[in-house]
Amino acid sequence: MKNLHKALLFQLVGLFLPALAFGQEVVERRDLTTEDMMMTATLTMAGFTILLIGVLIFLLLKLRTSLKQLLPASAEDMEYEAQDFWSKVFQLRPISAEKRLVMEHSYDGIQELDNPTPPWFMFLFYSTILFAVVYGIVYHAMGDGKIMENEYAAEVKDAEIIRAAYLKKFANSINENNVVLLTDKAKLLEGKTLYDNNCVACHGAAGEGKVGPNLTDEYWVHGSGIKKIFHTITEGVPEKGMIAWKKQLNPLQIQQVSSYIVSLKGTHPANAKAPQGEPETAEVPADTSATKPAAQNL
Repeated sequence: MKNLHKALLFQLVGLFLPALAFGQEVVERRDLTTEDMMMTATLTMAGFTILLIGVLIFLLLKLRTSLKQLLPASAEDMEYEAQDFWSKVFQLRPISAEKRLVMEHSYDGIQELDNPTPPWFMFLFYSTILFAVVYGIVYHAMGDGKIMENEYAAEVKDAEIIRAAYLKKFANSINENNVVLLTDKAKLLEGKTLYDNNCVACHGAAGEGKVGPNLTDEYWVHGSGIKKIFHTITEGVPEKGMIAWKKQLNPLQIQQVSSYIVSLKGTHPANAKAPQGEPETAEVPADTSATKPAAQNL
């Protein structure tokens, strides 16, 4: 029995130490999230609960041993105590004690023994119940209960960081020599957003022209087409008051707003500014159905 006590105590300490190590690692970090704190609290409470159960079992076994020492030991008890360690862990009874365990009913001559549930199994069973209680309190009572939603939000946030890094790397590979006209409606809407935030003051909300020239007719001062427009926006026209946007926008954003400007051709907005420059034929996207809604939203 003494060896059983030691083995049980070592097992409990082995279960508790990983939880303690995890909690210490999380606490030492400075970027703690709500999920980290709740997980730390859960593991800490579970660890202390397991340790408390182990101590109680240890004390009960000690008390049982002390009581047995005060009472005269039967032959069956002595035979049970003489068994090996694993027989005691699995609560196996000696063959001579089976007569006391036989249940009254019998099926076709088959008799059933009333063997008690092994202590290790009951320990695990009650530990899962206590863990469920602690988990429910920490995550659903103390927390917001949206565990799956929080994990999804965290994964989306990480994915956005990866996407932003990829786009930054990809955007820098675009230049006026390899830039192509975008026709995807979603990308044109992104170009419209960039136009509304940066270009409306000079060219008007519909591209009708104000201080800057009209962007919807066939007359162009610095050339039409995606490559020429990309170059004009990137380098600017300092002598006419247009700044170089390469410091404010990355090449991908310049491609998007340039493609949106091309999609404005032929929209004929109200109060359009008089033509400037030379007549040229600007590029028209192959899929005009994707560009017209963007222009009509102006």
